[in-house]
Amino acid sequence: MAKPILLCIDDDSDVLRAIERDLRSHYGATYRVLASDAPEKALELLKQLKVRNDNVALLLADQRMPKMDGVAFLQEAMHLFPDAKRVLLTAYADTNAAISAINQVNINYFFLKPWDPPEEHLYPQLDDLLDDWQASYRPTFEGIRVLGTRWSPRSYELRDFLARNRVPYQWIDVEISANDPETKQLIDALGPESANLPVVLFPDGTKLLESVPADVAQKVGLRTRAQTDFYDLAIIGGGPAGLAAAVYGASEGLHTVIVECDAPGGQAGMSSRIENYLGFPNGLSGGDLARRAVVQAKRFGVEILSPQEAIGVRTEGSYRIIKLKDESEISCHALMVATGVQWRRLDVPGIDRLQGAGVYYGGGSTEALSCKGEIVYVVGGANSAGQAAMNFSKYAERVVILVRGPSLGSTMSQYLIEQIEQTPNIQLWTHANVAEAHGEAHLEEISVLCSDTNKIERVPASSMFIFIGALPRTDWLGTLVARDDRGFILTGPDLFRDGKRPKNWALERDPFLLETNIPGLFAVGDVRHGSVKRVASGVGEGSVAVQFIHQYLSKV
Repeated sequence: MAKPILLCIDDDSDVLRAIERDLRSHYGATYRVLASDAPEKALELLKQLKVRNDNVALLLADQRMPKMDGVAFLQEAMHLFPDAKRVLLTAYADTNAAISAINQVNINYFFLKPWDPPEEHLYPQLDDLLDDWQASYRPTFEGIRVLGTRWSPRSYELRDFLARNRVPYQWIDVEISANDPETKQLIDALGPESANLPVVLFPDGTKLLESVPADVAQKVGLRTRAQTDFYDLAIIGGGPAGLAAAVYGASEGLHTVIVECDAPGGQAGMSSRIENYLGFPNGLSGGDLARRAVVQAKRFGVEILSPQEAIGVRTEGSYRIIKLKDESEISCHALMVATGVQWRRLDVPGIDRLQGAGVYYGGGSTEALSCKGEIVYVVGGANSAGQAAMNFSKYAERVVILVRGPSLGSTMSQYLIEQIEQTPNIQLWTHANVAEAHGEAHLEEISVLCSDTNKIERVPASSMFIFIGALPRTDWLGTLVARDDRGFILTGPDLFRDGKRPKNWALERDPFLLETNIPGLFAVGDVRHGSVKRVASGVGEGSVAVQFIHQYLSKV
């Protein structure tokens, strides 16, 4: 933890060196001592310290300085650090000015020059002031801080990215916190730059304006470029299936890389609670499952590129070559596609315009606290929707689940249905479809079509989370890999037509169970045609596929 700061200011270099020396000698073990020879430079330094979220315990300024005297400096400085103790250093002739400053501008103390010996004329008085400061001192957050607004899609994208990649950060809503003194001081210190939201502030004092996830990823050290250009096994997608394959592959000696476009964990990583995963009787969050899996994969030497995106693939002999979004390429002998699925878009007026500003796809874990005391709408009736509803019910005044069918029985696990029924602030609306989203800067209302009465009801809404099924994103594979009419990848027996092997299949053997129409290219998890859309199933497929990969590699 960074030490609180004692800042001394004097334009006389001899006096400045002396006071700095004495402060370091007595307080150096507990505080950081900084010095400045001009009040103007000291104010700029204080702005930098405010942006870095440092704590200033003491401001000690000489009274007689050109352009700005000590009292004027301390008055300016207190706007940035109002809790810092303010001390004036004066000559005997300035005693009356110092006493007046104590009475009029809340200066805490003044010292006469010279203060020798400091053990008698400096330290006892400062000890009392600093003891008083320490009594109310609360260490500030030392990680990344994000300044933005709740209804900004770019702010939401950035917060969601940091949360899913498990990067600790502090969120500061500059609109909600507009009257908070600490936020005001920070915005004053940033000056005109505070308008370039979202702003990301780092502990080293650097900042990113109008930030996007890719820039933040580079700054926090997330790896987006491969260490080598060849791997035994390359896995596209870092959800449960991809992570399981990586763990089993790397633990058995395969040089393995994962390419993940968002964050390890996939959609499962956004789940607030998974309660039917084997071995966790009390359940666990998707984020916790993803974190454990990432640690396990890295322990076996798996390289994870995130955020990074595969945009194309081709084959050259026994090599499968992946083109990445940054135009770089990596090659491998065995390639696994484990990209899962993406939420299906809700195609009604107003949805696209308000996405990220009250309309969200998926779990929205970063929004749960923001929904405190509000009415939240969850659209969809599968397990993911039920898990989200249970999570929001902890914060929201009421959670309304909108489903098209007559009940949840055919789409949701029984344990979740029972939990929802026992949660008093969750309400189920059946035969309900969202017809339109309304609002200017953010979601304000939604129109709900009741299919059994054919009536539309317009209701107030500030947050709506959509879980209406999912589709694979496999266009990047081009025509190389066989897929069904919805884009899911065909593997194993599903490749056969009229008992015949896939067209252009040149090997004497049949495709393995999880192998595509391209030898050595496998598909697992939700992206695969006919897969069971459950976390445990994806983990199972990812681990089983590694055995087929070993068989394939033994013949390469």
